[in-house]
Amino acid sequence: MNESTVRIALVGCGYWGPNLARNLSQVNGGRLMVCTDTDAQALARMERQYPQVEMTTDSTAVLQRSDIDAVVLATPARTHAGLALEALAAGKHVFVEKPLALSVADAEQMVAAAQAGSRVLMVGHVFEYHPALRHIKQLLDKGELGDLYYLYSTRVNLGRVQADINALWSIAPHDIAIMLHLVGGLPLRVSAHGQAFLSGSVEDVVFVNLEFAGGVIGHIHASWLDPSKTRQLTVVGSRRMVVYDDVASEGKVKIYDKGVYRKNEPGYGEFQVKVHSGDITIPRLDMTEPLQLECQHYVDCIREGRTPLTDGVNGLQVVRVLAAAQASLAAGGLSVAVA
Repeated sequence: MNESTVRIALVGCGYWGPNLARNLSQVNGGRLMVCTDTDAQALARMERQYPQVEMTTDSTAVLQRSDIDAVVLATPARTHAGLALEALAAGKHVFVEKPLALSVADAEQMVAAAQAGSRVLMVGHVFEYHPALRHIKQLLDKGELGDLYYLYSTRVNLGRVQADINALWSIAPHDIAIMLHLVGGLPLRVSAHGQAFLSGSVEDVVFVNLEFAGGVIGHIHASWLDPSKTRQLTVVGSRRMVVYDDVASEGKVKIYDKGVYRKNEPGYGEFQVKVHSGDITIPRLDMTEPLQLECQHYVDCIREGRTPLTDGVNGLQVVRVLAAAQASLAAGGLSVAVA
């Protein structure tokens, strides 16, 4: 370890923490120094895998340590804001798993604290680092799909039912982040419907509609109450269409050379269309693990003083959409402007 090595503490070793630890222990220019969790059994499992890493149940002390440069938070969403602000106040760089916070006010405070302290604040919108999504973004930016019409996603499974946050805040942040990234901005309005079938208070399934500038629309179906695991995104353009299937073992991205064109020809009425259907292309992609790319990006941004792709502002934008969707849920599906 040299002077430029980023010394990292992982807070939270439950569901997602072990995946982060695996990648943080392998990043170039960084070293996983300590793992902390209130669950001693979780720490014991981590210690067997990483005997060289210190284990402790005292996260408060870890956040104040002078031999820690950066903190990674993989704790319940309700704790994100408090822990992140504590770490930022102690001069640490902070990575927060999604969602960044559970309110716009908390997310704004986190962004302001990071800016005031010149610290890196990064959120775990891991799919923005996925080679498949990067390829789709390149296609859009180059105009290969033509004009973007609409996009929709399905992220469902049976299980990992949560009691403290609903499917909107637990599952949909990934797809909201993806859509904002692909479209290139916030939606103007959001509407959402859902139902709490299991608990009666926390929605197990949500359907979210997003209205972007220029008439582009998005739709998200998120649920932990579904018979099969599906993680699929469809992007429809005027020239081509793309389907991204994250569950597929191969051929995760399929580009359909299909489109519908307007035509106005004499004798055929005022409005006619022509359907074009060509080949289906499966691009060859470098399928490096997105979480590995994300963790390396965090360390690189700290060492080089760069702003992360998924910085605090990026996380704040997703929280703005989530808050609007939650307001729509509470209002029975009324359209809510994204503030």
